[in-house]
Amino acid sequence: MNKSIIHSGDKYGKIFVVTTWGTSHGPEMGTRIEGCPKGLKISQKDIQTEVNRRRPANSQISTTRVEKDEVLIKSGIKNNKTDGKPINLTVKNKNIRPLDYKNVTNSFRPGHADIANFIKYGNSEETGGGRASGRETVSRVMAGATAKAVLKKENKTEIFGHTIQVGKIKTKNFDKNFIEKNPLRTSDKSAFSKMMKLVENTRKNGDSVGAIIEIIIKNPPKGLGEPVFDKLDAELAKALMSIGAIKGIEFGSGFKSSELKGSQNNDEMEIKNGKINFLSNNSGGILGGISTGENIIIRLAIKPVPSISIPQKTITKNFKNTEIQILGRHDCCLAPRIIPVAEAMCAIVLTDMLLRNK
Repeated sequence: MNKSIIHSGDKYGKIFVVTTWGTSHGPEMGTRIEGCPKGLKISQKDIQTEVNRRRPANSQISTTRVEKDEVLIKSGIKNNKTDGKPINLTVKNKNIRPLDYKNVTNSFRPGHADIANFIKYGNSEETGGGRASGRETVSRVMAGATAKAVLKKENKTEIFGHTIQVGKIKTKNFDKNFIEKNPLRTSDKSAFSKMMKLVENTRKNGDSVGAIIEIIIKNPPKGLGEPVFDKLDAELAKALMSIGAIKGIEFGSGFKSSELKGSQNNDEMEIKNGKINFLSNNSGGILGGISTGENIIIRLAIKPVPSISIPQKTITKNFKNTEIQILGRHDCCLAPRIIPVAEAMCAIVLTDMLLRNK
């Protein structure tokens, strides 16, 4: 079998099926969406708005590689409505500098997928990380914008994320209106300046820093999830863990639930105004793998960017010891740019599950 012919992992979904393609230094990035309902109102501007949120916003935090990422609708949307046919969307790669990778072409960069891809596929001269590059996520965001439109129409579902920790600095306050007004997308004005100072100092030292983000899904459709193996939290975990920099995930009370008693962790219920009302949400909106209609709360641990300018020990493709210093344009803290990607993956999963319910 020729492993280079097709990658089964390029596709997600059973009814709302998303396939992505493209590499960091290839001609374009793209996504194909099958199964999107006909007649859905969505414009190029709607998709562009989401893609723009993923673009670098501050040189102290993000890469200085700035792509226009102008979304081109190739099929499936006409006159700002889906026509029932597969939707194909692309953006061009233009601001490419392969020479930045010249000094590491024959070495494995620590923390990157280089050595894993070498083990699986053999030697490759591809630069920029190929399919393992963070550049790949722009395709997910395009598909996610479409999924968000489905959820908004069907259930008025809102998905948004915010940074709750950078390094060891944690947020204490929540102001939703502040999230999109600062480059870290944190919801805490008092923590923002401390976070920014940490990021700026880390970047000056040629290093990077990890973070934690929280994704909140308000008014999710009830009854989503297909036990046993296609539970909603299992599907969300798979989709979110497919984002390269995500190293940990929790729902609701998450890891803290290991410290609690059942009497503390159980979400008690009552009937209020004729409706079911949960007195807490430690489950994070999912019980038995099925959404209850409560807010779905997810937290994601993001690793530090592996591309740092500090010299690092590694090995060559000829299995010789060496030392490298990574050049190029890279993020220092990925949190603000991963938020729209994580939102997109949540939207894709929920839309697929919603359509499976029908």
